[in-house]
Amino acid sequence: MTTPLAIAMGDSAGIGPEITAKAWNARELHSLAPFFAVGDPRAVQKVWDGPIALISDPAEAEAAFADALPIVSVGDAGDVTPGTPDVDGARCALQSLEMACGLTRSGAASALVTGPVSKALLYRIGFTYPGQTEFVAERCGVAGDNTVMMLAGPTLRVVPITVHVPLADVPHLISIELVLAKARVTARGLHRNFGIDRPRLAFAGLNPHAGEGGAIGREEIDILAPAIEQLRAEGIDAVGPFAADTMFHARARAGYDAALCLYHDQALIPIKTLHFDDGVNTTLGLPIVRTSPDHGTAFGIAGRDEANPGAMIAAIRMASAQAERRVEATAPAQ
Repeated sequence: MTTPLAIAMGDSAGIGPEITAKAWNARELHSLAPFFAVGDPRAVQKVWDGPIALISDPAEAEAAFADALPIVSVGDAGDVTPGTPDVDGARCALQSLEMACGLTRSGAASALVTGPVSKALLYRIGFTYPGQTEFVAERCGVAGDNTVMMLAGPTLRVVPITVHVPLADVPHLISIELVLAKARVTARGLHRNFGIDRPRLAFAGLNPHAGEGGAIGREEIDILAPAIEQLRAEGIDAVGPFAADTMFHARARAGYDAALCLYHDQALIPIKTLHFDDGVNTTLGLPIVRTSPDHGTAFGIAGRDEANPGAMIAAIRMASAQAERRVEATAPAQ
């Protein structure tokens, strides 16, 4: 029997329920592994008239998957209105995330896929984490510095070394120690989750033209160069720092397996430009596999049958592939 993937559907008023259902519709076209959704089934019924199978145990998902979207009902999203978010939907999203994460940690699910949530509404109900990544890391007993948020598409993988912080704070937050920690997790994750034997890491500079030899900034000289030298001494294939404006064309991308960037937009602008409809957020450094579509709740189009499920499908496929690699890596030699 195949262990299914768990999908926490995210905010009930967003596009998470719709793209989850559309991914199930496309299961045969994209050869998707069996999965089950976790959340309020009414949120799916509001936006989709396809078949649903309410299950109480993930073990029931595989048998139901061929004929209906399996759903573990959890939480109460209240009076669900697509495109009209409220705190009831946020509570349901958090309960769904907690349940799906727990099922994955226990081994009842092979991987966790998280749908888009509204952090603003989660904060209103007492959520204290910067995002779902940090929540899942804590539930897995992993410190934030030991995890990495990677955004991945078919032709590019990027890692923001600092994430949801003001741009003005970035120069004060980056350090040799932080760069080393994120790079080590990235290298291990590329090997463990993506099957890359010797990952190639390329670093973007913080300043224009990577500081122009110190003329317009010294972070490249004082922080990045020593960190890269240390990584090489450890046997990690690390290069840079490079001017960020020349790192993301096709020839440059062929030279590395992941680009490590110093701040959020430096990483996310290229990945979303190249892979807006099939980009995946995956967390490296966890004892479980976790992926997520690289987009938000899109409340403005929720309930209009306009949501593109491409990123959800890509997140499911990536989660399945990573889970399979982990199983293969731990299987005894024949």
